[in-house]
Amino acid sequence: QLQLVESGGGLVQPGGSLRLSCAASGFTLDYYAIGWFRQAPGKEREGVSCISSSGGSTNYADSVKGRFTISRDNAKNTVYLQMNSLKPEDTAVYYCAALEAGLFRLCIFGIGADYWGQGTQVTVSS
Repeated sequence: QLQLVESGGGLVQPGGSLRLSCAASGFTLDYYAIGWFRQAPGKEREGVSCISSSGGSTNYADSVKGRFTISRDNAKNTVYLQMNSLKPEDTAVYYCAALEAGLFRLCIFGIGADYWGQGTQVTVSS
């Protein structure tokens, strides 16, 4: 079965950190750009960060620049999202998605994804 599985979400206080993981099973991530997205209640899904298949290119939403870092370990078939200095407005369900490598420039818009994970809840609250 081809799937992406997110993990690492939870409840954290403002200013805290979490690391999300996106693990692939049934296929290799080597040939895919990977994006992280989030959706808060009552809001549209937004692109958070993307990383190219090689890991050499990344991009971030303005709202998370300087606080979040995306990385990948192709040997472990996993992509990470390190989230620091978390704010209440970061509260959302976070999803990862895989796109063909050539679609990296579209990744942050969530266009052309072949696979989506089921999501992991991140709640930032005191």
